[in-house]
Amino acid sequence: MVPLKTLQEAQNKIIRTESLTPVSWVIHGFSTRPGGISRVYGGKSLNLGYTREDTRRAVEQNRTAFLRQLGAIRKGRECPLVTLRQIHSDLIHCVSEVPEPVLTGDGLITQTPGLLLAILTADCLPVIVVDTKRRAVGVFHAGWRGTVKRIVEKGVGEMQRCFGTRSRDIRAAIGPGVHACCYAVGLEVRTQFESQFEYGSKLFREVEESDPVREKYPLLFLTARAPGHRELPKKIFLDLVEANRRQLIAAGVAATNIGASPLCTSCRTDLLFSYRADKGVTGRMMAVAGIRP
Repeated sequence: MVPLKTLQEAQNKIIRTESLTPVSWVIHGFSTRPGGISRVYGGKSLNLGYTREDTRRAVEQNRTAFLRQLGAIRKGRECPLVTLRQIHSDLIHCVSEVPEPVLTGDGLITQTPGLLLAILTADCLPVIVVDTKRRAVGVFHAGWRGTVKRIVEKGVGEMQRCFGTRSRDIRAAIGPGVHACCYAVGLEVRTQFESQFEYGSKLFREVEESDPVREKYPLLFLTARAPGHRELPKKIFLDLVEANRRQLIAAGVAATNIGASPLCTSCRTDLLFSYRADKGVTGRMMAVAGIRP
């Protein structure tokens, strides 16, 4: 996999991927947490989502600052930005202009120059897909629900249907999100993945939950177990990055053309928003892709 440029650019509000930077006509980037004017999430943060805690004015100013640094503002004019009402689905829309009203779904694709596609995240994975030959781009919101519904794999299929995209011409970037180190899920999630993918079981790891009493007094647990001292349950962790990387490969994308961020949102709340780590009160990052006009 091709690595993403991380710390230095994250401190400057944008993460870009080396898998896409050679494609000169693509505008792309993943926002980070620092550097905005929002004050409700600690310090001055670059919240790009219209959340309950933040003001619309702050978000709009943050978005303008982000787009300017992204190079999407020319001669004082912003490129139109297309967003979605995200619902953790596999709904993908092909757009050629800013739709009214806002579309519902979790994926956008376009061949229209000057149009920016965007999704918002705060743990779920943002995925950007670029057809380097037919000049088409797609962005996808891949939480576990969208991933088990194969949104990224279906996104490649929609680009093939709408634009004649060939898998060998695709470059992709998986942006920052919650990683396997922190993404604890329930048994029902593992069951759904294992029922959908032959490699499903390989996406999970199990860790025994700790028990301070057992660790301090291990001899108490060497003999017959007293009532109430059952085996400790195991925590299950999902590798969402690997799940989406495998979907891209299954769609025919070369592994060498897939970039993936090493940054975990839950581990790096200094750089990134995390819904889980911030207990549900947090901002949103934005993944953007477009074709230069």
